[in-house]
Amino acid sequence: MAARAVGFLAALPLCAQRSQVLRPIHRLFSCPGTAAEVKREERSSGSLETGSEDKTPKKKFSEVQKERREQAQRTVLIHCPNKISEKKFLKYLSQHGPINNHFFYESFGLYAVVEFRQKESITSLQNVTRTPSMGTEAAIPFKSRFFNLKTKNPSNPTSEQSSVQCSIHSPPSSKKLLELLCYAESIDDQLNTLLKEFELTEENTKLRYLTCSLIEDIAAAYFLDCTVRPFGSSVNSFGKLGCDLDMFLDLDEIGKFSTNKTSGNFLMEFQVKNVPSERIATQKILSVIGECLDNFGPGCVGVQKILNARCPLVRFSHQASGFQCDLTTNNRIALKSSELLYIYGALDSRVRALAFSIRCWARAHSLTSSIPGSWITNFSLTLMVIFFLQRRSPPILPTLDYLKTLADAEDKCIIEGHNCTFVRDLNSIKPSGNTETLELLLKEFFEYFGNFAFNKNSINIRQGREQNKPESSPLHIQNPFETSLNISKNVSQSQLQKFVDLARESAWILNQEDKDRPSSSGSQPWGLAALLLPSVMNSVCLAKKVRKKPASERIKNLLESIKSSGSENATSTDGKRTVSTQA
Repeated sequence: MAARAVGFLAALPLCAQRSQVLRPIHRLFSCPGTAAEVKREERSSGSLETGSEDKTPKKKFSEVQKERREQAQRTVLIHCPNKISEKKFLKYLSQHGPINNHFFYESFGLYAVVEFRQKESITSLQNVTRTPSMGTEAAIPFKSRFFNLKTKNPSNPTSEQSSVQCSIHSPPSSKKLLELLCYAESIDDQLNTLLKEFELTEENTKLRYLTCSLIEDIAAAYFLDCTVRPFGSSVNSFGKLGCDLDMFLDLDEIGKFSTNKTSGNFLMEFQVKNVPSERIATQKILSVIGECLDNFGPGCVGVQKILNARCPLVRFSHQASGFQCDLTTNNRIALKSSELLYIYGALDSRVRALAFSIRCWARAHSLTSSIPGSWITNFSLTLMVIFFLQRRSPPILPTLDYLKTLADAEDKCIIEGHNCTFVRDLNSIKPSGNTETLELLLKEFFEYFGNFAFNKNSINIRQGREQNKPESSPLHIQNPFETSLNISKNVSQSQLQKFVDLARESAWILNQEDKDRPSSSGSQPWGLAALLLPSVMNSVCLAKKVRKKPASERIKNLLESIKSSGSENATSTDGKRTVSTQA
């Protein structure tokens, strides 16, 4: 009997899985033998020694972005049956052209990310793909690179089908992380272990660029030659597994022409619509894209158009990838900030290890939050780490002003009147001669900011030194490019004081003899692991609040009084409860 065909592809119906609750991607898979497996083995082979650097030439940020984007344009996303023969799956797709690499992951089912060697393979695959019949519902025909794979004879079981053997790429649980840290050999090893467990994997990074590329396909229906670029934590090398995907719609390439292609006495221009301001243009563009994503974008759910924000955006969940996405436009300064952090992260092996650990410490003590509010942000913490490393002797990181002096004519960049110039070639920046250990840097970070004069000084990575605060905000961290802005203006005095108190407590813990090295049993939290445990300070504060009975009694009486008054006002004369609709 002839072997049963693997299956056929169908364009994913737009209404599929909309009723399910979105969750972040927590399991990202890579099949044995792929490039991602090799990358994972390289990462687990050991950490760089303190201050040691990779001597191979380092790629520019723009080169990495271009390479990743070209990979994404040759890549498809396929929703697969839970039971599938990987060998037959790849054989079926290889009919359309050679495959560079692939991997599987789970998010509302099993998905495959497949990169072809040539773009033409995708066209060939699309030409044999059909729009599914939806029965009583109607499918909106949309030709994309997001497919649904079905088996032709699902009722016939076969021993050849099996679950795809995949590796899990999710950050460890808090319990597992503490175990890994407790059994590390040194505090330096602890910080490098945490970095390895939380940093974006090769597969996760590819999925982020693919998601942007799929959104670009939708936007290109209106704006030909547009580009959707990821920025922020997805590309700056400081992103952790599970972080949001920030992207911006770049329209700058539209309508550009080469002067050497024009001739004669005439100049041709496109006919366009005019609006009163660029902000209004941004709002109109994002409004249309938001409608497209909501109505026609496969896998795009929960679309919100937040157009009146300081930076208008469209927020949505990309269900297939599991990413929470924010789409903006004309946000080139944010991309430039991402490039700057990428450079700082690549200059020294200690930068990212220290930043990841500080951010993990902050999250463990609720200093940061995924909900907007008066908390310190991860971006602020990262700049604080960079500033601290600029203050070492000798400096581990150069100042932004110094990077500007190394820039050549090609590096010059002015965005909306702001000078965003700095050297982009990593190989032209001389490595630091500082050889301090991560253990020392972690202790010194907490001591430095535990005693920092936040009441009068601001943090400035452009000059790498404290400056007098230009305003009265509790915490002032100068925006590297929009220098009149304070990126931590949202932070309240109480949250800053909590940070200072915890920094002092952490410095004290690390200086205890029984906390700076593994215990004989190997099970007692020490070093970084000890810093991630609940704070003693919080327990003391809680105890003090409990002892303040007079104040508590006054607050209780006040609340009871308000409650009583509210009950009287909310009851009508006939005894029936009414509800006020006033704001």
